Amino acid sequence: MDNRNNTIAGWVLFAGICALGLSIGSGMVFAGHNPEKPGFPIEDADGGAGGGASAVPLPNLLAAADVAKGEAVFAKCAACHTINAGGANGIGPNLYAVVGDEIGHGRGGFAFSDALKSHGGTWTFENMDAWLASPRKFANGTKMSFAGLSSPEDRANLIVYLNSQGSNVPLPAAEAAPAADAAAAPAEGAAAAPAEAAKGAEGAAAAPAPAEAKK
Repeated sequence: MDNRNNTIAGWVLFAGICALGLSIGSGMVFAGHNPEKPGFPIEDADGGAGGGASAVPLPNLLAAADVAKGEAVFAKCAACHTINAGGANGIGPNLYAVVGDEIGHGRGGFAFSDALKSHGGTWTFENMDAWLASPRKFANGTKMSFAGLSSPEDRANLIVYLNSQGSNVPLPAAEAAPAADAAAAPAEGAAAAPAEAAKGAEGAAAAPAPAEAKK
């Protein structure tokens, strides 16, 4: 009887040791680690981290744009649009001489959506850039299913290509970079500070002079 009880106690002890060992082992294997950098990137509606906006002004992007690269970007549009003079409308309207044209009208009688027809204005470079970035944001309710181009450079290249096909609207002048002026202002301020300090020191040294004169 004693041997039987000892055997049972031994197995219970052995099982407890095994359970403890498994608990320690699993804790070491599956231990959590804090990330090196907390948080996670937030993507914009166009699917890019940080968005499709550019710090470079649109006139500067247009000035640096490449018509040949824009023609390559237009390949994404060719399934729905023609761009040759007198070309037929397809799923989308013919885009010959579209830059500068009225938004949502003309184009050989193409059936534009009410959202685009009621937008008003013309296809300026700014409007074209906003449309290509996100047609749905530009004209909520548009029938165009294209999500948009998130790259400002791709949009600029495409715009100059579209402009070269029958529109030839003069490009806006590129904006001057303000970096030189911004850098000069702190430098001038830094140079002025020692000069003001020197004047203050001279004034402090000159102050006792009248007291000595009274002697």
